[in-house]
Parts: sequence; C-alpha cells; structure tokens
Amino acid sequence: MRYAGGESLRQIEQSTGVSRRDLYRWLERAMVPHSDGRPYGFRALGRYMRIAEYARVSTVRIGGERGNSGGAGALSQLFERYPSLSTWLRLQIKQRRVLLEQINTDRRLRTRLRGLQALHDEFLRQCRMVGLKLTDYPFNTAGRAIRSLSELLKAEMLRSFGQAARSAGASHLKGLPRREGGDGCPAATHPYQIVEFDGHRLDLRLKLIVRDPLGFEHEFELERVWLLVIIDVCTRAVLGYHLVLAREYSRYDVIKTIEKALEPHRARAFSIDGLGYEAQGGLPSQRWPELSYVTWEWMKLDNAKANLANETLRALCEFIGCLVDAGPRYCPDERPYIERFFGTMAQRLSSRLPGYTGSHPRDLRRALADPKGNLRLYVSLDELEELVEYAITTYNGTPHTGLNSVTPLEAMEYLLNTQQVVLTRLAEHHRRTLCLMQSARRCRVRAYLEQGVRPHINLYGVRYTSGVLARSTRLVGKQLLVYLNADDLRCVRAFLTDGTELGILDAQGAWGVVPHNLKLRQEVRKLRDRRRSQPGDSNPIEAYVQAKLEQAKTSRKAATEYARTVRLLASAPTTRTPAEATPTTRSAASSVVSAPAAAAADAVSILPQQPAQPRKLTIGTGQVF
Repeated sequence: MRYAGGESLRQIEQSTGVSRRDLYRWLERAMVPHSDGRPYGFRALGRYMRIAEYARVSTVRIGGERGNSGGAGALSQLFERYPSLSTWLRLQIKQRRVLLEQINTDRRLRTRLRGLQALHDEFLRQCRMVGLKLTDYPFNTAGRAIRSLSELLKAEMLRSFGQAARSAGASHLKGLPRREGGDGCPAATHPYQIVEFDGHRLDLRLKLIVRDPLGFEHEFELERVWLLVIIDVCTRAVLGYHLVLAREYSRYDVIKTIEKALEPHRARAFSIDGLGYEAQGGLPSQRWPELSYVTWEWMKLDNAKANLANETLRALCEFIGCLVDAGPRYCPDERPYIERFFGTMAQRLSSRLPGYTGSHPRDLRRALADPKGNLRLYVSLDELEELVEYAITTYNGTPHTGLNSVTPLEAMEYLLNTQQVVLTRLAEHHRRTLCLMQSARRCRVRAYLEQGVRPHINLYGVRYTSGVLARSTRLVGKQLLVYLNADDLRCVRAFLTDGTELGILDAQGAWGVVPHNLKLRQEVRKLRDRRRSQPGDSNPIEAYVQAKLEQAKTSRKAATEYARTVRLLASAPTTRTPAEATPTTRSAASSVVSAPAAAAADAVSILPQQPAQPRKLTIGTGQVF
C-alpha cells in the first residue's frame, strides 16, 4: 500500500524493517495465478499459505511395516520422469474411461470415481511398458498406488468446472452469469430490448375438410404444421406468431413472422363455441395500437438454415436494425423463455386434443389420444388456427410465476409506464414497404423492337411491366432492383440501381389476377411442363389444385400442399390497387377448384364497360402462364 502511495523502497525498509528482497519475493507470490483464474494477490501473503504444489526431489524408498510410508509426491515424480504416462492418463480422462460421480451431501463436495479399478490395471500395464520393474514404484507398494492415482485423477478432473462437468456426464454448461457490456447478448431490463425466435412443430394429427360441388364433405389427413413465435424476454409477452403448412419452414416464413410481430394484430372472429378474447388477453399491438411497428434491439435464435439465411439476416440487421445472437440448435438453455412457452403450449393445447402424437414414440398420452383412424375426431386446420389464436392471447393474459404472478401484458404496461424507456419504431416509409425486408433481385429490362414487344422484366418465368416501364425505352438493357412479396407475386416493387423508385410492376396474363405465392408458381409451372403435350389444361392452377385433391386421398404431403393452396386462394385479396390501401378479401370458398375462375371473374367485373372496337389480330411470343 505504501509503495502504491508513492513511497520509495528505501523509505519502506527504514519504516517497516522489511528487506527489499522479501518485498520482491512477496510480490512474485502475489502475481502467481490461482486456480480460479485470478492472481493470488493478498491471499499469497497469509501465514503457511502454499501457492505451489509439492514436488518430490529424493528417490522413493518405501519403508515401514505397511510398506506405504515415505511415498509423498512419488506419483507426481513418476509422471515427471515418464511424460508418456502423463499424456496417456490425460487421454483416458478425455475419453471418459473413468467417470466422476457426485455424492449428494449438504456439508461439502464429495465425489467418487467409477471405473477406477479397470483404469488402474491398465495403468500398471503402461508402467511395465515403459520399463519399470517390480522393485520400482508403484509396484513396491501395498496398493500399487491406487489411492494416489485416485487422488490425482480427482484433482485433474476438478481443476476446472467444465472438465468436472464433462467427466460427470454433462453435455453442456449453464448458469454462468452474463457480464454487462460483454460480447454476448446483455440481460433484458426493459420491453422490446431482447426477443427470442424459434419454431415448434405441433405434435398433432390434423385434417382438411373439402366440400364438393354436391355439398358432400371429404376429409384428408395433413402433415403436422410449424408454429413460429417471437417472444419478448423481459415481459414474456408473445409479439407475433405464424403458422406454416410445410415439412420445414423457410426463410420467407421467418420474415413473415417478423412482419406479423411488427404489424398491428388484427382480431379474428371465432366459430368455435366458448372461444373468444379475454378481457386481460391479447397481443401487445392489439391492446395498445401505439406499440405497432416497434422494433427490438436484440434477437436470439438458433443456427437453423432458415434463420441464418442472407435474406433473414439482412432483414433483421439492415431493415429492422437489431443485433442477432445466433446460438446452437437443440440447446433449450440458450433460449429458455421461448422453449418454456412451447412447453406451455404443448401442455395446455396439444396434449389435450385428439390425435396428439406425444413427445416421444412411447409416450402414454399418444396411445390415449389416438382416434383409431377416425378422421372425424381429428382437429381441422381452421379449428387449429382459432385454438392457437385463443391459446396465445390467453397466455399473454395469464399470471406468470417468473413475473411474480403478473401477466405478461401487465408487466409490459407497468414497465413502459414506470421506466423511461425509449422505444424505436419503424420508419413511416418502411411501414408501407415491408416487402423491402426481402432481398432484391436484379432483373434486366428486355424489349424486342422488331416484334413490337414493350420493355418488361422476366421473374420466375413470368413477365412483369407497368405503364411507366413500358414507355421507358432508355431502360432497355439496364438492371432493376426488384423486391417481391413471397406470399403474393401478382405484383413487385422495382427500383433503379441508384435507389430511385420505378413503381409497381404487374404480372402479365392470369398470373396478375389469381393470388399465388412463389411455391405455388413453381409447382404449377412444374406440373405444366409435365403435361405440356396433354391438351385440355386451360387453367394450370385449376389443374394443379385438382391433381393435389386426387393425391390427397393417399398422401399427407399432397393434402398439405392442397390445404396450403386453398388457404392462399381463399385469403388473398381479389383486387390489387397499389395506390389504395383498401383491398377486399375473399371469403372462404366452398368449392376450391373453382376459386381461380372466381377470382378471374371478380377481376374482370370491375373493368369499365366500353363498346367493343375491331382490332387487328396479332399473335405474340409470350406465354400467359
């Protein structure tokens, strides 16, 4: 302390009577690293404090009646003389040839080794291989140094907590507190600071109900669906969710979940008796409209391919402006809150419905909930959507034990009112163009002067153009940045390479009338290519829907694709007016096969009625589909 205060070594020697040599020696002892990772410091200056392990120097001479006295430090000396034995022993620990077992006691940490005898026998064989004789240590002791070997193994395993946990059978470590200002994600202190995202495959067997033109119902079994959720860490409130009808969710589904977490949640009408929104339930953007388009600072997700896709990371880091903490897959402790939410959903929703598949093949609840092949007992897709909506909104209004018996919505309201939290909202121009979260496609403008074909772009086998682009001859041969909505490809938004907005480009032909997504277009074009030589396919979308309907009787995958197509055709708007924000939505069609034709009829009916004028017949080179 005096030296740190500015006194010289001479003054310290004169006032304390301690020689300079002792001061240097104490300083060296204080700088020795401790086993906890810190220097010894003042701990090294304590009386009888030993900072170095005992090192034997003399040769081992075993004496006494029991033949074990005088052997202190003999095993350590043996490893120093034969480094191959030390390397072999560390390899055995790494390969878990001996296991560490903890004995439950309240007084102190007590451990014992499993597999010690077999390891000791192999250790003696290794000693013979290096040239040790029966008169040498450890063969000249009564127990062949088994107790010394046990103590050495325990000391080596307990040298660090990670080594001890792995030796005891732990697969990963947990419980280390996060440091403020560290490289990782900090602790959540206010709402919308940290959110967690993950997908959960619902353990349910579902059905799809289809009505034919005669009014009869047909039931088909579907594949299980995915539930994608974004949850706030501080308040445990669910911000948004999305149901995916597919074997695996894609990057477009992740971005769609982000959109639903940003947009104001729209209430839906329940058709099941007894279901409805509770007074204390709902989603944050539904209860408080001012929380719409509020962004977050951090998002925690796993290393799934859809989560780490370039488009997903670009949407989060550039469009939203948040940081991404990507943790390992199948590690619930890295994202505990959303994993606990999925467990709650399985307990309160999935396990109580018929057709529950259980958490594993031998789950007893799987046998109890088996409808024995009776599809009438299965939950339909429409019923599942209502049940998930009710379960999530009720979860936000249910007291949470981790919040001291306060509901997530009450916790969010309290923290936003009491803390001076500055919420970051999405820019106004970004709210109208959420499609910009998708990555831009570079498409070259094409035109054919000799054929009279105006400027246009080709995107996924379909031509797109607009009145502005069709008159812009100077753009022929140049590239455009095209942003698309993967759920509705009837129109895209185009920009010049310098960032100037060109406007909305419409798909030509029936592709600009019938609502469809990228997956549906790819499947329809694939089916059209296979049936190109077969006449009579006037509408490829109707042919695709009819083909999936026929295959749904024997294939759950086909039934899922059919349900996804029906869901898209029934829910997408039938008219597109980009300048206006009042699209009309289609009601659920009773006959799905006629949905594309109905959409086309609706679009034609809104055109102004003008007298027909004779025109010269021209046949172009483009294809409608």
